[in-house]
Amino acid sequence: MLAETIDGRALARAVVEQVKAGMVALDRAPGLAVILAGEDPASHVYVNGKVKLAREIGFAAEVILLPADTSEDRVLAEIARLNARDEIDGILVQLPLPAAINTLRVMAAVDPEKDVDGLHALNAGRLSQGSGGLIPCTPLGCMKIIKSLVPDLTGSHAVVIGSSNIVGKPMAALLLEEHATVTQAHVHTRDTQFICRGADIVVSAVGKPGLVRGDWIKPRAVVIDVGTTRVAKPEGGYRIVGDVAFDEARHVAGAITPVPGGVGPMTIACLMENTLTAACARAEARRLAAAA
Repeated sequence: MLAETIDGRALARAVVEQVKAGMVALDRAPGLAVILAGEDPASHVYVNGKVKLAREIGFAAEVILLPADTSEDRVLAEIARLNARDEIDGILVQLPLPAAINTLRVMAAVDPEKDVDGLHALNAGRLSQGSGGLIPCTPLGCMKIIKSLVPDLTGSHAVVIGSSNIVGKPMAALLLEEHATVTQAHVHTRDTQFICRGADIVVSAVGKPGLVRGDWIKPRAVVIDVGTTRVAKPEGGYRIVGDVAFDEARHVAGAITPVPGGVGPMTIACLMENTLTAACARAEARRLAAAA
């Protein structure tokens, strides 16, 4: 029996509908600003998709385009300007940034209350302590997918392959918060395939096509493929592939996300949810300040 192919687009549409419903509590449209530095084609595609959806929902969304040779000071100045604008509720700095720019320094400059990517150290700390804060969009989307299949993760064994600040580390923290037992594998982990074979849930986020083979997977496990790598096609052009050897894995797993069409749509939907969350929190802060 083949694994269930998880429809990330359908789940994302449900999240977007919840965001639309949540906007009725606000007295104005949430404001989202995206900073895009450089000419990376994939980044431009991703940003266009995010802004298009934001505007369709009814957000006030804008893009700040900066050249590839822009300085770190220029990026920081743009962030400071957006931090100060009251009508901006969410700030997203599209990654990767040009090599000359320190990503951690840029992330630290974003107001944590407007950090809709969830990458500020304060939000990362809140996540690790289970004390709220804005959660990185991709792990949040992955968790929503997992919980749609397994509502109670208590005692489940989850393996997260990858330890980045963007996906791997926050993904492990979210799973721990749900009382799963988490093993985190990375580039230096030995015998990753044997570790995975005992996992009820496998999340792979390393960007290495075909890394996770069918014989790595426990029968009926939930497999979440975060990897997105462009692979050239013999006839020209390229295709997007994930970390998991899909055709092998679907003969073993219980459920699996496809690439594309799995985690990607949920990431963008969760960006919308984070923007609404930030807008509601800031509206409440204004209400309390006015009442004081």
